[in-house]
Amino acid sequence: MAGTVVEWYEFFLYATAATLVFNKIMFPPSDDPYAPIIAALATYAVGFIARPLGGIVFGHFGDKYGRKKLLQLAIILVGVATFLMGCLPTYDQIGYWAVGLLLVLRFTQGFAVGGEWGGAVLLVAEHSPDKTRGFWASWPQAAVPIGNLVATLVLLVLSRTLTEEQFLAWGWRIGFWLSVVIVAVGYYIRTKITDAPIFLEVQKEIEESKETRYGVFEVLKRYPRGVFTAMGLRFAENIMYYLVVTFSITYLSVALEVNTAEILGLLALAHVVHMVVIPLIGGLADRIGRKPTYLIGVLGAAAWGFIAFPLFDTKNPLVIVFAISLGLFIHAFMYAPQPAIMSEMFPTRMRYSGVSLGYQVTSIVAGSLAPIIAVALLSQFGTYVPVAIYLAIAAGVSLIAVISLRETKGSSLHELDRVDQQKRAVGRITADA
Repeated sequence: MAGTVVEWYEFFLYATAATLVFNKIMFPPSDDPYAPIIAALATYAVGFIARPLGGIVFGHFGDKYGRKKLLQLAIILVGVATFLMGCLPTYDQIGYWAVGLLLVLRFTQGFAVGGEWGGAVLLVAEHSPDKTRGFWASWPQAAVPIGNLVATLVLLVLSRTLTEEQFLAWGWRIGFWLSVVIVAVGYYIRTKITDAPIFLEVQKEIEESKETRYGVFEVLKRYPRGVFTAMGLRFAENIMYYLVVTFSITYLSVALEVNTAEILGLLALAHVVHMVVIPLIGGLADRIGRKPTYLIGVLGAAAWGFIAFPLFDTKNPLVIVFAISLGLFIHAFMYAPQPAIMSEMFPTRMRYSGVSLGYQVTSIVAGSLAPIIAVALLSQFGTYVPVAIYLAIAAGVSLIAVISLRETKGSSLHELDRVDQQKRAVGRITADA
């Protein structure tokens, strides 16, 4: 969880900076206020494009060599990339070279984060008791709003203590440079963890048996339903999250002209709510099941856009923070049970590859594009209604995935491995015959 805080602090620091800083200093000026924002969000999307590649590579080697080693590599990669972002020259200094360097570092960041999630949640899920896996595996998910909270607070302090000119000139860089301290702490903690016994057992089997296969191609061949169900579940959740935490900044700052420091303060409060409710909802998934919990979140996502944007339009700080908190509360019903659901879809020998593939590929067409599509819709129509409809359609896609989902509450990962071994044995007998 501590390491995940580090990863997502840096990933979301970029998200916030993209809408508040990079659109002003990394791209040429434009008469359209939304044009540089869309350009900045396009570089933001590069991180999402890199995430599936990171998930595939880290998943393959994580299934072979262990979750711990790959998690240590991920935190170093994202830390170096983030620190170097703080050293970048601006568009006024080197022109489009600034954009190119930003893209390279953003790709590296996304690659590392793509490998991070699967390893972090599996490290916990594979250690957890069957009956409480939903609760314990949700804790790395709670680290995401903590990382976002820290990133928001850093930028909030800087924006309040510096003038706007100072903040845009050099103040924003401090948040990126602080990653060195946070990475050092996270890396040290990760040296103290161990892989789960169930993984060590399967790793020994992989080393002893030449017939045992793993990796992305094997998981697509053996468990395609699990991969595509995971993608469908992820679709609305990922879109909703980035509408709440990224697009809402654009809507409030550009469309409603709310003060930047005030927006960051409101988001910080909402992240606290999100952090608290995720483990509670993870525990709820252990009691009432994965499917009912997720269904609540999907139905809530379909309605949130039609409720939240009229509340934003009031410009009342209390009403705005309620709308954002409501969005993150609804989101938690989908986000909290995801690690348990996806862990229970795949056997240990290919679990890292399976959950990483199902989780990260969706981000290309969901989270990466959501802020861009939302800003484009707002710019084109001048109203929030198309954005709310967009989210409702995404919820419909995830609803289909929930309906097709098998309930796995309390299931045994050892039993899942045993069934997988039986299937492979039958396959070998059939092949020999």
